[in-house]
Amino acid sequence: MTPDPGRLRCRLVIEAPAETADGAGGVVRSHVAVATVWAAIEPRAGRDDVAADMAAAVVSHRIVLRAGPVITLRHRLRLGDRLFRIVALRGLDPAGRFVVVDAEERIV
Repeated sequence: MTPDPGRLRCRLVIEAPAETADGAGGVVRSHVAVATVWAAIEPRAGRDDVAADMAAAVVSHRIVLRAGPVITLRHRLRLGDRLFRIVALRGLDPAGRFVVVDAEERIV
């Protein structure tokens, strides 16, 4: 099953984790942009969540993008102010041209 490339309308930024020394023996964790890709985002399901005594919603998404940059579970995806935590990755077609990302977005 190959998706229609015309459906890849969202411009996502792939971000990789980065650690820098904080000068006190620890590290500061952040993310840096490594690539920008076209993708299709499809919301799947939502649920309520509470973390650090703060209510929020978690929405799961199915994201399809062209294969290219190496992506792992440590990466995350960004669409403007929206952040998507990668939960699972898999190939979509036998030729390896597309990747399906199962991701979660936390909405406060």
